[in-house]
Amino acid sequence: MIEVTTKYIPNSITCLNIASGCVATIFALQGDALIGGMAAYNWAFIFIGIAAVMDFLDGFAARLLHAYSDMGKELDSLCDCVSFGVAPAMLLYATLSPQGGWIPWLAILIPVAGALRLAKFNIDTRQTTSFIGLPIPANAIFWIGYTAYCHAGFSNLTLPFIVVPVIILESWLMLSPLKLFSLKFHTWGWKGNGFRWLLIATAIASVVIFGVPGLMWLIIAYLVYGILDRGKTV
Repeated sequence: MIEVTTKYIPNSITCLNIASGCVATIFALQGDALIGGMAAYNWAFIFIGIAAVMDFLDGFAARLLHAYSDMGKELDSLCDCVSFGVAPAMLLYATLSPQGGWIPWLAILIPVAGALRLAKFNIDTRQTTSFIGLPIPANAIFWIGYTAYCHAGFSNLTLPFIVVPVIILESWLMLSPLKLFSLKFHTWGWKGNGFRWLLIATAIASVVIFGVPGLMWLIIAYLVYGILDRGKTV
């Protein structure tokens, strides 16, 4: 009975991932409307963050309980597409929509590229200890930081000649051949983990210095570290 029950725990946590992503999408589409004394887009940030925690915990639970399954792998990808593809895309859409025109609709490229990235990941045996292309959760983190900058008064980031190339580049990065290290530690020492520890330090510094917008710089740093790494970390 215990075995039958525990095998469903990872998938249940994964379902909390997509539930959080759906809530984040609803809040994202309400833009800067005040909800509970806080702008709706801030609630979207929070629920995408909750989805990311659930995304970590389902894998942790699967390893702990030895409850791996093909269904769990596919379910995880479907949920990630919503939480880290659709939700951040709607954040960007709502941020750009006041200017009207066709530019906000380009946000749809983000979940499309994300879905393709996840499909490739599921059939690519090379991505067991590292990544080829930007992981979709990192994509979500980037857009949280980017839209946070927009709402903080950096309106230049919504100009077509800036945001259009960024959308195209960020979408391409998820499908690119760029090799990036994962945050999975096999040992805790500096050797072989230098860029991982550096990324963690960068995450802390970025948020302390810039707040939520610093998440954009975190992902830019991740891309730079990945290029500099050249396989040393993995």
